[in-house]
Amino acid sequence: MREVHLTSFVSAKMVAERAGVSRSAVSRTFTDGASVSEETRRKVLEAADALGYHVNHLARQLRERSNIVCLIVSDVTTPIRAGMLDILTRKLQAVGKITVVLNTEGDEESVGRAMKLTLHYRADATVVLSGTPSSSLVKTALANGQEVILINRDDRLSGSENVAVDNAMAAREALFLLRRAGCERIALVTSSARTPSLVARERQFVDAGLRDGVAVSVVEAGPTAYRSGFDVARRLFARSNPPDGVFCVTDLLALGFMDAARHEFGLRIPQDLCVVGFDNIEQAGWESYQLTTFEQPLERMAGHVVDLLTRSEPVEGGNDGDAAVFEPVPVWRKSVRPLPGI
Repeated sequence: MREVHLTSFVSAKMVAERAGVSRSAVSRTFTDGASVSEETRRKVLEAADALGYHVNHLARQLRERSNIVCLIVSDVTTPIRAGMLDILTRKLQAVGKITVVLNTEGDEESVGRAMKLTLHYRADATVVLSGTPSSSLVKTALANGQEVILINRDDRLSGSENVAVDNAMAAREALFLLRRAGCERIALVTSSARTPSLVARERQFVDAGLRDGVAVSVVEAGPTAYRSGFDVARRLFARSNPPDGVFCVTDLLALGFMDAARHEFGLRIPQDLCVVGFDNIEQAGWESYQLTTFEQPLERMAGHVVDLLTRSEPVEGGNDGDAAVFEPVPVWRKSVRPLPGI
């Protein structure tokens, strides 16, 4: 029968005393490849089972590598962030990594505090899913032996690994779709978050418009949320000469924008207004939206992060800020007018 210890945790010393072996014999029993006789192993395992003993991997690993990966994230409740967090934690845990999620407000100060916490945890690596850590913070983490991976930042910080989507490709394709649909008054809707990925999407779309001779109107909403898209549509369509084609830098903004256009102003999508989003969250495919958008390949991106963290020998000094860039996947639905006959 297993004994229940209510006053303290079961230690390796207690197992050793019950089994009648040394403390080192207990350690060898629970160390892969260590030499220990079958009789000693049997005694230790029986004692451990009776006492309810579990190896403290964290205490053991802190003497060498902690095996901890800290994930710094903000806006964790948004569908795209929650999706990436879900996939990444599952993949990391599948290869034996201990994941610690640090939920921040996304600003530099908040992310900076979180990065300092990763040093207290003695994390082997930090993956930044959001926010804008300064180069000095990244250098501090690297100097302390951490690997730093930045997701969806178009800027490059020397020594870090970067994983990003091709914002330029999505911007060009979004403009092409709207122009092909016959849109003449084109707007881009972004949020006040001003994260590197959103800023890059905005810049690339405006630049693509200039190359095509189109003056894109940029409208900044509030936070990256459904309500912000709804409110900015109200402002735009209350003016004269509103847009007939819109690229929203996230699907959440696009869904709010579409609802306001239809329900507040009676516009038909795509007959009167064409809308393109970005992310391909689950709601984008709902029948009431059928939003044409660009899907972030989260499975592939997360898989690449895991590959970086499990390679046998990390690259000396990182990779000087070079990025692994993944193409977003166009998802054609019904929020943009097709060419006649298509």
